[in-house]
Amino acid sequence: MPENLAGLQRETTALSERIAALRSTHTMYPDDAESIAEAALAELEYAERLLGQAGAQLARAHSQSEPRRQGDDGDRALLRAVFQELSVPVVLLDHEGYIRRINNAGATQLGSAPGYLTGKPFVHFVDLRKRAAMRSWMAAVLRGDGDAALESRLAQRGWAEDVHLTLTRLELSTEPHPLVLVAMSPPMNGAEEEGPAPLEPEVEDQVVVLAARRLDVLTRMTRLLLRSSGGVGRPLALTDAAELLADSYADWVVVDVCDLPTDPHTARRAVVAGPADAPPEQRKAVASAAPGASDVPGEVLGRGQSLLFPLIEDEAVLGHAESGAPLLAMLGAGSLLSVPLRGSRGVRGALTLIRRSNRGSFRLADLGLIEEIGEHIGLALPPRPSS
Repeated sequence: MPENLAGLQRETTALSERIAALRSTHTMYPDDAESIAEAALAELEYAERLLGQAGAQLARAHSQSEPRRQGDDGDRALLRAVFQELSVPVVLLDHEGYIRRINNAGATQLGSAPGYLTGKPFVHFVDLRKRAAMRSWMAAVLRGDGDAALESRLAQRGWAEDVHLTLTRLELSTEPHPLVLVAMSPPMNGAEEEGPAPLEPEVEDQVVVLAARRLDVLTRMTRLLLRSSGGVGRPLALTDAAELLADSYADWVVVDVCDLPTDPHTARRAVVAGPADAPPEQRKAVASAAPGASDVPGEVLGRGQSLLFPLIEDEAVLGHAESGAPLLAMLGAGSLLSVPLRGSRGVRGALTLIRRSNRGSFRLADLGLIEEIGEHIGLALPPRPSS
């Protein structure tokens, strides 16, 4: 529990954010109601205690904690070695959820080297739809509500994997704040969660194949734009271009057009292309969002600079649906890029591509290709309507 007014304010703000995230997740995924309800009950119990002790201040001070024990250097080295070589994937998080230490099995589980993973927020490696529940359970463990065990889903750089997480609070005399130990194991129910399936390990990392795929997309786009320049209307050309990219290079493609220069808030959402089996509510939510009201594509339209997110860290950068749910979480996004449609007289719009978490992430080479395609589309657009 917080020991002073400032701590109470921080805890109340964090509680409000977690409740809002749970509400959005429930709106998007009503089938996950059971797991969300468990996290919500834990938050409700904590809110009750917060209200009961709102006016109190605790007398204990961290400055009078127990003196640090020196211990034996050999024992410490042995413990570090045991931690690193454990066959169970284990991650040690600080009180803010950042990875403090991770063993070799844990690094393999997350698909990166320990040095890269250290210092990263652990929730960034959790699938967007599972992050809200993960944050709530972590907060409950940190405040002393006991260990937590939950089914979750990891997603990072082109793969997705269901996993069972066990969270345990650790208090050390050498640490001013409690830590959280996270152990990862196969899912307890043995069934796969809804959402993107894991990436098939076929040719996604073969450089030659990827280069050939990019060349093929550029060639097909060039042919399409050359055909449309003979008098075909703009909506048809943009729709064909978006569907070509959605079919061969991304899962979702969004085209925004700005008829007035230098003002992203005048942009309109011209085309949305997505998977054929996508629920109608997803397409409607993306199509009805205001382009200039979000970081993507607002910044691209306003500054004329491309944005690349190999890993989605903030699910709100594409804006929210009318229900308040983040669009990227609704789409199961894993990576995103957005480039300007640059014509002969400046930025005419923005082209945004989204891949789900079960596909390989967008890379710098992908950004270069889409920037070139965006310039081609921008040049092919008809002149702005006269004022």
